[in-house]
Amino acid sequence: MPIDLNEDMFVLGVWGIIFIIFIYNVFRSIRLVPTKSAYIVERLGKYHSTLDAGFHALIPFIDKVAYIHDLKEESIDVPPQECFSCDEVNITVDGVIYISVVDPVKASYGIVDYRFAAMQLAQTTTRSVIGTLELDRTFEERDLISAKVVDVLDQAGEIWGIRVHRYEIKNLAPPYTVKNAMEMQVNAERERRAVLAKSEGDKQAKINRSEGVKMEMINLSEGEMQKQINEAEGKAEEILTIANATAESIEKLAEVIKAPGGENALKMQLGEQYVRQLRGLNKESTKIVLPGNMADYNQWINNIGINSKA
Repeated sequence: MPIDLNEDMFVLGVWGIIFIIFIYNVFRSIRLVPTKSAYIVERLGKYHSTLDAGFHALIPFIDKVAYIHDLKEESIDVPPQECFSCDEVNITVDGVIYISVVDPVKASYGIVDYRFAAMQLAQTTTRSVIGTLELDRTFEERDLISAKVVDVLDQAGEIWGIRVHRYEIKNLAPPYTVKNAMEMQVNAERERRAVLAKSEGDKQAKINRSEGVKMEMINLSEGEMQKQINEAEGKAEEILTIANATAESIEKLAEVIKAPGGENALKMQLGEQYVRQLRGLNKESTKIVLPGNMADYNQWINNIGINSKA
């Protein structure tokens, strides 16, 4: 009797396990696919369908979800690798790839691991492109390297069911010795530009100073010329004024002489001046030589053309 009870308990346990497995597979056959996701369903080991976003029910024990793909764009880091430029300089390069799955079936059965394959292809393409460039151009042609990697990955992506959106180089580092040489070259170029700029500044400053001196001399010469012109015009005006005054005084003197008693008045005035001048000669310190008839007033008057007997 105890043996039959044990057998019943064993059979009940087996059926319980079978029931639990059945319930588990029933629940697993119900799938809720999130947005931007794709589930690859195999039926009896063969591709059957692709489940898009939404509710789906599978056949338990027959259908199973073999692959799950995220259709959103994702980034894949490309590890650093050593590349040689065409001038035999070793360069360390790393980057990042931005890809997305566009055909879940090809991404599942066209390649074992499309992420690893894309990373490896990006590395080999980067090495081949850098091998055609000189060291200096590798820093300038990052866009060329990125475009070439994207082009190669796009061609392979048609088979792998992926699309490569872009490839960016994060770091491009030459050896330490080359880096020092490049820094020295850059510093030398900066110093050359600084010296050139300073020389151009000195040249322009000298030109400006010479132009200033030139303008100053021109202004001074023009000022001196104008001054001389003004002085000459002033002297000419002065001479003309004196001449006009002298002529006018002579005309008036002639009119006075012609008037009645004018000649006698002139003689009287000249006599006064004559006597006044003779008084100034009686100083002991004064030594002069005069004509013998200097004291003869009438003779002196006659010499200057005035008749003393009039």
